[in-house]
Amino acid sequence: MVDTSASAAVALATAQPRNVVAPAPGSTPDDAKKAAKEFEGVFLAQMLGSMFEGVSTDGPFGGGQGESVMRSLLVDEYAKSVAARGGVGIADNVYRELIHIQETVNGKPEPK
Repeated sequence: MVDTSASAAVALATAQPRNVVAPAPGSTPDDAKKAAKEFEGVFLAQMLGSMFEGVSTDGPFGGGQGESVMRSLLVDEYAKSVAARGGVGIADNVYRELIHIQETVNGKPEPK
């Protein structure tokens, strides 16, 4: 049975995430920005990869196994290029979260 009491709701609301990892010593905001852009690149690669799954490469000029490997590399480069030029806005949110986690772990007060 699920506890729906007010104390359970307060406990859930104030619970700290368990998987927060302390930032690496000496990490800078530039490191966080780079990580956020890389994350957006990986995300975009997953989205673009699914877009190309239905494209057939059979025929007289089909590249076989080599073409499928090169296509995945091309999709990765497309994603990196889109992320480097501003992406879809995911990197900004990830960057803010990374900075928030670093400030929380390092004990710096949050701006109000």
